[in-house]
This record gives sequence, C-alpha cells and structure tokens, in this order.
Amino acid sequence: MKKILSISIFTFLSIIGYTQVQLDDFGRIILNSHISEKLELSTEVKNTLLTKLDQISSANGMGGSQINPRFIITANLTIGTKDIIAGPPQMLAQNLELTLFIGDAITNTIFSTISLSLKGVGTNENKAYIDAFKNINPKNKEVVAFLEEGKTKIINYYSTNCDFILKDAQALTKQEKYDEAIYKLSLVPDVCKECYFKCLDTLTAIYQKKIDADCKIKLNQAKSLWAAQQTPIGAEKAGDILSSINPMASCQGEIESFIKTIDTKLKADEKARCEFKIKQYKDSVELEKTKVNAYRDVAIEFARNQPRTVTYNNIIWR
Repeated sequence: MKKILSISIFTFLSIIGYTQVQLDDFGRIILNSHISEKLELSTEVKNTLLTKLDQISSANGMGGSQINPRFIITANLTIGTKDIIAGPPQMLAQNLELTLFIGDAITNTIFSTISLSLKGVGTNENKAYIDAFKNINPKNKEVVAFLEEGKTKIINYYSTNCDFILKDAQALTKQEKYDEAIYKLSLVPDVCKECYFKCLDTLTAIYQKKIDADCKIKLNQAKSLWAAQQTPIGAEKAGDILSSINPMASCQGEIESFIKTIDTKLKADEKARCEFKIKQYKDSVELEKTKVNAYRDVAIEFARNQPRTVTYNNIIWR
C-alpha cells in the first residue's frame, strides 16, 4: 500500500506561544507535531497523541517552538482487535498499529516512517487508546533510528537546496525584504556546515544592507524634525531617533556631521539640556556569536509578525 503525505501550507508561518521562542531554536532541526483532522479519534485522544509526538521530538533534541512549519512529525492509526477483560470493572484491551511519519510539508515528501504495535487497556475505547499512546517510549531504539533517518533527510534537503536558498534570499534583498531574507537564511541548521557558513556570509551582507537602509530613513526623519523645530526640545527628539540607529550602520559619519550642525546652532547654555543618545559598540560587536544573534533577532521579529494560521491537509492512503 503506497503512502503519500499530502500537506499544504497556506500561510508562511504558524506561531503558537511565540513568546517561548528562543534564539537557540534557530540553527536546529525542529519538527512540528501535527494530527490529521481526518483521524477519527476523540479530542482527548488526539491531544494525548499530539503530546506524545511532542515528547518524542523533544526527547531527541528536535522539539521547540514553531519557527519553521516546513518539517513535521505526524501519525496515522490502524485499529486492530479488541479483547474484553472480565471485571469488575470490565476492561477493554485494544490492539493498535501506530505509523509515525517525518516529512516535508511543502514538497509533500515523506522522509522517514515507523510502525509501532501497541496495546492499551482501559474501561472504554478512548481510555485504551490513551493508555497505549502513553506507553510509547520516546527513547525506544527504533523510534530514535526513525528520527535520525528523518534528521539525515532534512540535512540533505538543506545541502542540496543551498544554492536555491541563497538565491531566494538575494531576490528578497533586491525587493528590500531584508527581514524575510534574514529569516530564511537563519533557518539553515548549523549541522549543515557548508550551507550554514555560506548563509552566514550572505547574512552579513544582507544585515548590513538592512541597517544601512534603516539608517538612511531615520537620519532623514531626524533632519526633518530638526528643520521644523530648531530648539533644545527639537534636538532631543532628533537625538532619540538617532539613538535607535544601529551603530554598525555605514552612515555614522553623516550622523556625526549632523550632530555638529545641531551643536553649532544651539547656544552654549542650551547644549546642557540636549543629550544625544548615540551608542557605540565595543570591539566585541564583531564577534561572530554577537552577529549571529543580531541576525536571529531580526528573524524572530519577522516570524512574530506573520499570520498566525497554518493549515495542513491530511495523510492520503492509496
């Protein structure tokens, strides 16, 4: 029987509990747990199964916030025989076959599968299902092998599609969609060494373009504000805008020149009332980790502002 994973994403990103997103979620391979709506189980049973999928991915270092809905872990259930156990109370022993999948939700590709034979006991069918799911060991060697196979296929995806990812980011940059470009490049996990470092080099250039563009906009805003209100209050307001400019932006020379213009205009006793907030980075700003975190801050902010709906189709069995 051929199994086809058919999943469609209608929005770019689903963010559930996004306040829990950490920088560490970028640079890792993360699986999103998903249960098909067509799986005929009660809400309680589905929630138990979903929790178990979360436990499986988390226990093996692949759990986390839904920063990237592309890769999922999902399941299908085949109901087996039932046995009645005499009471009191009368109990039901349910035999099940649970098939787990790891797949790419965009290309509709299955990376890894595993079938688990389960047996659960309860006072009714739902409780028997829940008992069966709870008995799944996330560290079972077969489950671990299933996850490792899926992880290997995901790494291979990034390795074989690296040039496309880079070209896509460059295209977004030309459209001045800097945050989206940074977000996409930040999703490449660091275990994909060659692609990761290629993306990191590209990130440096795109991030510089982003902060330079931002600097130009804010400098013009500060100049317009100062032109309309050449007073200590106007100077303070302009300074507030200038202080929000990234100190690595290439327009620092223009900022310093503008500040001198304001200083010259203001009287000596008024200068004391005007406090500019231009921040300077220390040499440590050039450290690679600092820069990576800066890129990922942009990626997180971009993700946070995306539509909060993601729709998957269902597993189709043929």
